[in-house]
Amino acid sequence: MATTSESVTTTCGHCERDIPASNIDLHYAHCSRNLQKCSFCGDMVPRKHIDEHYDESHTPQVNCSLCNETVERESWPLHKGEKCSQRIVTCQYCEFPLPSVDLFKHQEICGNRTEYCHVCNKYVRLREQIEHEIQFHGNSNDTAVSSRDRRISEQEERAPGRQDRDPSPKRLLFTIAITGIAVLIGSFLFQRRVDNNQPHSF
Repeated sequence: MATTSESVTTTCGHCERDIPASNIDLHYAHCSRNLQKCSFCGDMVPRKHIDEHYDESHTPQVNCSLCNETVERESWPLHKGEKCSQRIVTCQYCEFPLPSVDLFKHQEICGNRTEYCHVCNKYVRLREQIEHEIQFHGNSNDTAVSSRDRRISEQEERAPGRQDRDPSPKRLLFTIAITGIAVLIGSFLFQRRVDNNQPHSF
């Protein structure tokens, strides 16, 4: 059985991979120019990324880009997920994203804001809302979540730029009254100006 030239391989002297014999010269020229073997793990790494590869994979310590703290590599996942003071977390009351170091102070203020309870017609602090609903309304955590959703929708309704589609009759009458007064004052001032500009005959 005859072997084709593509099935015959030659080991690259640089990366030590088996390469089809017909491509070995071209491969070796490209491989030796662009790749470098890591002296620690033996992986072939692009030459331009060798320092980055070493820093990410083989340094005993990692420098956190958020808080500039130097952390042991074994502790890096824990630091990044739970310990870094500058990692972004969200407020449990308003869901605003902020650095972890500022969370406690923010939630102290945010949790003291009050929200109107539509069941008992009282204002309740956000930090006490879950306990309030369990104690007075016998509701579980599901109600707290729905209350938070209701609060968000109410905030959206009060957002600037959103106007009422159906103005109340009082608001409509008030607008008409103000417009009428403005027209009366304007015509009075206009009449005075006309009277002052007319020549007086004696």
